[in-house]
Amino acid sequence: MELRSVEELMDLLHACRGAWDTPERSGDPVDLHDHALQTAALLRRGHPADKELQVAGLVHDIGHLLRPGDDAGHADHAADAVRPLLGERVSHLVRLHVPAKRYLATASPGRGLSAQSSLTLTVQGGAMTPREAAAFERDPFAEDAVTLRQADDAGKVVGLDAGVLEDWRTVLELVAAQHSRQGAGYRHTARGW
Repeated sequence: MELRSVEELMDLLHACRGAWDTPERSGDPVDLHDHALQTAALLRRGHPADKELQVAGLVHDIGHLLRPGDDAGHADHAADAVRPLLGERVSHLVRLHVPAKRYLATASPGRGLSAQSSLTLTVQGGAMTPREAAAFERDPFAEDAVTLRQADDAGKVVGLDAGVLEDWRTVLELVAAQHSRQGAGYRHTARGW
């Protein structure tokens, strides 16, 4: 599935209400909707000028809805779905949120993961080897992917009010419009809005 409009994306994000990262609801303690809002809100608070990073936090787990039960491939499914609408950087950050977890498992082995993230780490390849970690560090978006991952890990709080999805429509429209202009030959970035 490739998303072509903000309206399609908003519909998909609304469908995340009551949808979980595992079909039998044994995974993380919040649904995909609340997790998306919490992750994006944490990124907004920590990086208020980086709209693309915030949007990556909002959409990073939609792959669980697109292909339920595919923990290993959910990041790739989400990245492929958002690329036409939100651009390469958002897509790449979404794709990297799983390798960033694997990287952090190597770089900070004592750092806590949710029970579900610990389980899926094995399915997703486990901690990186030193060679994989070095390759990850060379990616120009590695630092931003780690930031996304840290917000992802923190955005799983039951009952936390992180706002409403409609608050993100304008940001999604801005990032989509920026991507559209870049495709038309403009040289701008969604960083620093």
